[in-house]
Amino acid sequence: MAAYSAVLQGASKVYVVDHVPERLALVKKLGAIPIDFSKGDPVKQIKDHNDRKEVDRGVDAVGYQASGNKDPSKEEPNAVLTALINVVKPTGGLGIPGLYVPADPGAADEQSKEGNLVLPFGKFFEKGLSMGTGQCPVKKYNRYLRDMIISGRARPGLIVSHEIGLDEAPNAYEKFDKRVEGYTKVIIHPNKASSSAFETI
Repeated sequence: MAAYSAVLQGASKVYVVDHVPERLALVKKLGAIPIDFSKGDPVKQIKDHNDRKEVDRGVDAVGYQASGNKDPSKEEPNAVLTALINVVKPTGGLGIPGLYVPADPGAADEQSKEGNLVLPFGKFFEKGLSMGTGQCPVKKYNRYLRDMIISGRARPGLIVSHEIGLDEAPNAYEKFDKRVEGYTKVIIHPNKASSSAFETI
């Protein structure tokens, strides 16, 4: 959704870093450039694609459950923030709507368990980067987005992979969390009858 929003706002190039094939294919359809971090350092891949230049802005839409390119199956909570600090140009900005928690007992290291992340802050300071964090102020934008949808300029349904009934939600959430079977975004219809197979749109 962050990539689609950037495309709608007129960004000349939008890079999306992921390793899930279905999501990488989807961002390409949305007009963004997919970067598969399982194939190498995403910062280097972006710079190689962008004439060795850094980007203007970066968004961490993942949060504390991020994984690193060395082993996508293992959590590396600081991976996305570190990559952003290295790929965003001096005086650029970072937007952090990805969720970070005060404590994570199941984290991979002792610092992260206490909600502390090790970051290249010296590089962040040297580059004069700015950072905004927290949840999106939805009420500030909801009418504007509604009007974009009504006018046909925005089509958020493009990212929806499944529509399900309420009783299918636990199973769908587990699949979405594990990034299996092409789950990108799931819409739950409380009054929809169960089906033997998920409906894909």
